[in-house]
Amino acid sequence: MSTSLYPLATLEQIEKSPSREDGIPATLEEDLRAFGCKLIHQAGILLKQKQVAVATAQILFQRFWFVTSMKQFGIGDVGMGALYLASKLEECPLRMRDLINVYDLLLQRTAHTLSSQTASSSSLQKPDFKYAPMSYFGNTFYDLKDALVVAEMQLLKRLGFQVNVVLPYGTLVNYLRVLGLANREDVCTRTWGYLNDA
Repeated sequence: MSTSLYPLATLEQIEKSPSREDGIPATLEEDLRAFGCKLIHQAGILLKQKQVAVATAQILFQRFWFVTSMKQFGIGDVGMGALYLASKLEECPLRMRDLINVYDLLLQRTAHTLSSQTASSSSLQKPDFKYAPMSYFGNTFYDLKDALVVAEMQLLKRLGFQVNVVLPYGTLVNYLRVLGLANREDVCTRTWGYLNDA
């Protein structure tokens, strides 16, 4: 990452990410990044987290993969760590246990969806998803807790503690006001959509 006030990836970092250097195809890397952001978004909704914290987590998540290969860390772990760190940065902290439980639910649901897609080719009816909560005293919880702590630590370390994120939402509102378009709902909706889909 460049050492500017707001860290931006260089063209070389975009074209030659550590994951691609490790032989991960570009399309797979992009799909995994999108999936990680989707998990962060879904977890943020379930945890009733502020949109600012969710967006910050997604930016930290994306920045991380410009300095680290996907062969070294899991998408779910880094996403969970990014959301935990972002919740602290945006001063709306989460309980570690709540975040772990939500990610466990999301990962189980994803595994169920994938298994039912492969099974649906042979049968017509998909089985309903039933969440199996983990034991609070079992190894799964403590493994996820350790993964969360390591992911948060690695995010800070590999980003060089440069975790300042400037979100574009405030700038958008200012531009709409300056241009006299703040009262036009169609323009506001469309520009807000562009920001969220970019």
